[in-house]
Amino acid sequence: MEKQKALKGEFQKTEAQLLESLRELRKNRRSKNISPDADLTFGQRIADNVAAGMGSWRFIIIQTIILIIWIILNVTAYVKQWDPYPFILLNLALSFQAAYAAPFIMMSQNRQQDIDRKAAKNDYEINVKAELEIELLHHKLDQLREMEILNLTQSVKDLTDILHKANIEVKSKN
Repeated sequence: MEKQKALKGEFQKTEAQLLESLRELRKNRRSKNISPDADLTFGQRIADNVAAGMGSWRFIIIQTIILIIWIILNVTAYVKQWDPYPFILLNLALSFQAAYAAPFIMMSQNRQQDIDRKAAKNDYEINVKAELEIELLHHKLDQLREMEILNLTQSVKDLTDILHKANIEVKSKN
């Protein structure tokens, strides 16, 4: 019985420490804001908007239409040919666009990578918390099992004593 009380006291102390650490972790998690749009600088907002715009079907369709019109106007000579067949001016414009678009897109991707890294860290902490809670449940089940075994052992002992007394009484009557 003393062992059971000692185990129960030790378990309650460990459980209280674990719950306190989980509460502290939850409180820290709530106080941190990992929203992707929190405190963006002007440059970050521009990079995100440019990357979102250039990565859309709308941009691809509009750019394709402009390129087709450019080529048709220069091939058919409907309007004065400002950029004849090898389309050097068109290549220059597209190179210029790519040269400026790439850094914007990379800045946006780097920021998204940081957001993903923070989300992965958050997921890891949640998994650790879940693991701790599962471990806590296992400890509770182990404690209940030990208490049940102790109670069953005591009941068997009590029944054995009762049977032993009954057996003695039967023998003394004979």
